[in-house]
Amino acid sequence: MTTPERSAADSAAAMKPDDPSPEDLWSGHSRLLACRELAIAVVLAFCAVVTVLTTLGILLVLSVQTVEFFMESKVGILEFLLGTELRPDATPPKFGILPLAWGTFAIAFGSSCIALPIGLLSAIYLSEYAPRRLRSVLKPALELLAGIPTIVYGYLALLLVTPVLKAIFEPLGIRVPQFNALSACIVVGVMIIPLVSSLSEDVLSAVPRGLREAAYALGATKFEVSTRVVLPAGLSGVVASFILAISRAVGETMAVVLAAGMLPQITLNPLESLETMTTYIVQVISGEASYGTAKYLSLFAVGLSLFVITLGLNIISGLVLRRYREVYQ
Repeated sequence: MTTPERSAADSAAAMKPDDPSPEDLWSGHSRLLACRELAIAVVLAFCAVVTVLTTLGILLVLSVQTVEFFMESKVGILEFLLGTELRPDATPPKFGILPLAWGTFAIAFGSSCIALPIGLLSAIYLSEYAPRRLRSVLKPALELLAGIPTIVYGYLALLLVTPVLKAIFEPLGIRVPQFNALSACIVVGVMIIPLVSSLSEDVLSAVPRGLREAAYALGATKFEVSTRVVLPAGLSGVVASFILAISRAVGETMAVVLAAGMLPQITLNPLESLETMTTYIVQVISGEASYGTAKYLSLFAVGLSLFVITLGLNIISGLVLRRYREVYQ
């Protein structure tokens, strides 16, 4: 056999019919990548659907039980929302949740008056004034407050805040009950400071450095840059953090149960005891209300009202963030 013929035979023998070509290898690899991407997309879509279905399931359960409550108790919607008496054990029972709504918003307002200014000022200091090393220590230390269980804040109110209030006001002749709204406002305010501070600091730090440098070039001081340039530029995110913090205060339970007590009333005195919506739910669950009674079903109606309030606050937060968001190129 001549040399060219031998070379052709060797090449033919070297290429076995079972060996895949480079095109086949690339096609198989592409199919593998496509299958993997499809599997990832299915898993992510499943997780998204689960969260949506969970929310819809909660809303459905609350709605069905709320309708059953109104049928069982023979209470009108307006009487339920605007009634000033909450006495489920009375004859006939009274189911006005206005005292609960008053207590909920009073504590949310009082805690916001404490947390929003302190949280915003902390965020401005961390983003504009604090050195990098100090910021790396202060921010994690501040965020540790968010990891403390809420029941610990409740015991803090009972064992520290309320005795301090007694020591301040009782020498002046002002009686301070063991359970009072002011103590709850203080501990809930301290509890939501990290939420305001962390979110606001992230927003302020995201403001482009060029805006700061332009203001400094015009002769502005650091305080003027912080309050007149950086803060307005990140105002939408700051307002969104405020609303989220307020919704967190509205839904707080254990700290308010231990600090504010369980007395449903409408009063302007912050040293009096109040009852919130979440406190009422805890009271009914831990009480002796029989399953299916109007008192038992009322906790679902109160829960639905609280769900609507917090959902509304979250929607407002999203609208504010989307409407006033600054987009930088």
